[in-house]
Amino acid sequence: MTYSVGIDSGSTTTKGVLLHQGAIVRRFMAPTPFRPAQAIEAAWDCLYDGLETRPFLTLTGYGRQLVDFADKQVTEISCHGLGARFLAPQTRAVIDIGGQDSKAIALDDDGNLVDFLMNDKCAAGTGRFLEVISRTLGASVEQLDEITRGVEPHPLTSMCTVFAESEAIGLRSAGVAPEAILAGIINAMARRSAHFISRLTSQGPLLFTGGVSHCGRFRELLSQHLGQPVATHEDAQYAGALGAALIGENLRKRR
Repeated sequence: MTYSVGIDSGSTTTKGVLLHQGAIVRRFMAPTPFRPAQAIEAAWDCLYDGLETRPFLTLTGYGRQLVDFADKQVTEISCHGLGARFLAPQTRAVIDIGGQDSKAIALDDDGNLVDFLMNDKCAAGTGRFLEVISRTLGASVEQLDEITRGVEPHPLTSMCTVFAESEAIGLRSAGVAPEAILAGIINAMARRSAHFISRLTSQGPLLFTGGVSHCGRFRELLSQHLGQPVATHEDAQYAGALGAALIGENLRKRR
């Protein structure tokens, strides 16, 4: 039986999937530790466990070069495009917002990569940014949808993580409700992401992937700023790992 494993070693989370005949049969997700190789090894052990034959292993993400037992190493841009098309075949554009970077990817009608943008130099607009501000205001990222539902966003002037945190504290001291500040943060991030996506050379049905895609309010505001629907998927956080596994599956078929 032919199996393929894809592992995405991200800056904050390590994801992995086991594919068999084009279907996901196992998933792995864990925080990326101080030594990312440990999470890669844990993912491999989990996904390979109990199989009679060794799966083809493809690594992607920041930590893809930290272990020596992979069959293939690939960049995350190509993986995220493939993974997005696997989850939603009509996808022509992808916005992936992870822990410490964001990516915008354009695909043609056949799913080939035609353009991409990547922001990995600044934490503003990433999952880490959202986590820091939420924690400053006494909330968790998991609570954001409930807390900000129906709340009018309070405008913010800064998207720098350090300055935005100080501004949030100042607004709270001035009596602005934390719910409104959090809604304002999400709105500012969504507006920034919409501008980021608009710089792609081609547009089309959009899939939102990465950890931040679980935030429904973010997706709602992003759709408003873009003026188009924004889709996601329950496996959206696995898009990079899925793409890596698909690449491995295709390579194995050729051998």
